[in-house]
Amino acid sequence: MSKPSYFLSSLIATTLSLWPTLSHADPLNAADTAWILTASGLVLFMTVPGLALFYGGLVRSKNVLSVIMQCFAITALVSILWLIGGYSLALSDGGSWQAWLGGFSKLSLLSINADSVKDNLPETVFCMYHLTFAIFAPALIVGGVAERIKFSALLWFVAGWELLIYVPVCHWVWGGGWLAQLGVMDFAGGLVVHVSGGIAALIGAVMVGPRRGYPRLPMPPHNLTMTATGAGILWVGWHGFSAGSALMANGAAGIAMLSTHMSAAAGSLAWMTIEWLRFGNPSGLGLITGMVAGLGMIAPSAGFVTPLGGLVIGLAAGSLCFYSLHWMKRHLKIDDSLDVFAIHGVGGIVGSLLTAILASESFGGIGTIADNGISGQLLVQAIAVLSILLWSGGISFVLLKLLDKSLGLRVDGSDETEGLDIALHNEQGYNL
Repeated sequence: MSKPSYFLSSLIATTLSLWPTLSHADPLNAADTAWILTASGLVLFMTVPGLALFYGGLVRSKNVLSVIMQCFAITALVSILWLIGGYSLALSDGGSWQAWLGGFSKLSLLSINADSVKDNLPETVFCMYHLTFAIFAPALIVGGVAERIKFSALLWFVAGWELLIYVPVCHWVWGGGWLAQLGVMDFAGGLVVHVSGGIAALIGAVMVGPRRGYPRLPMPPHNLTMTATGAGILWVGWHGFSAGSALMANGAAGIAMLSTHMSAAAGSLAWMTIEWLRFGNPSGLGLITGMVAGLGMIAPSAGFVTPLGGLVIGLAAGSLCFYSLHWMKRHLKIDDSLDVFAIHGVGGIVGSLLTAILASESFGGIGTIADNGISGQLLVQAIAVLSILLWSGGISFVLLKLLDKSLGLRVDGSDETEGLDIALHNEQGYNL
């Protein structure tokens, strides 16, 4: 055999011998993996220190450490619960129970190693990214009951809420559950995080009761510089929330980042303008509150709408959340201390419904999933909103009732007057 013929036959034989390996190549995508690793860090950064600083500055100085400690403790507690069973029950195959809950195949993550792949990502990265959402959702609830709830009661409530509410809802929407089968659209947690967490915060605020002196005594934020710092972290970190939810480093991530940014910008300016016209002065607190409202309302639709759609959602967030907040405080007299439901609950509800409209191709979006276009998608979104409100609100009520009967939900009057930093933790935020 001539040398060229021998070389050609050897090349063909080598190629054929490698063919099974090439055809079953590892689907892991390095660029996507790098981005989701980064996005996971950004979302975790939103809770500690972002949300901790944001909430910490909004409360009175005697309670600043208690709120920061609650955010850190929730981060640690939920992480352990996610490892033991939360991830498996939320995002694995539930078999005959798939419509309602995941299975037990991933308990304690023992079946996952460095080589495990979930779609285009290492499963460890996929698990960590979803963990950051599972942390942020119950951490939001802290704002509804701040400055008067017992630390022990809060931790028990968060543990129950995470397993009984967040895990099933996450599975319904993102784990292939019954809402996913209906065609629900929730790109970055408008339903899973904001609706479920917002209604729980409202139920908690009502059941724990208002702070002593509310609404008669003024209770202004003690450190708006701290709050603004936390808000800035939230704005930046939220891009991990939205753009990361594409789970790829692609155009969908870019659209999600841009639409999210536009919504935050429009929300902040809308809130500031309404406040300026109504009260005569624009405030720093109003500007950053509107920004957070814009971030919350864009969550369900971030990767589904155009940047112009994000602008529309931001304008809706800055105005609707502003009036919701004042209506709840002035007319309903509900002491949702840090306005969780008015910002995140209302934002999640309205944003989820607007998704059905603005995601339509007629408005430049990617198109709806459910049958019958906008009307069909709007019905699915409404079913999801109502179901999650009832599930999270109802179980939160039962959990809080049980805890009130056993541990007691609220600190006593003298401890509340002294401040939770000293009364519960024997330390102070400031030594002046």
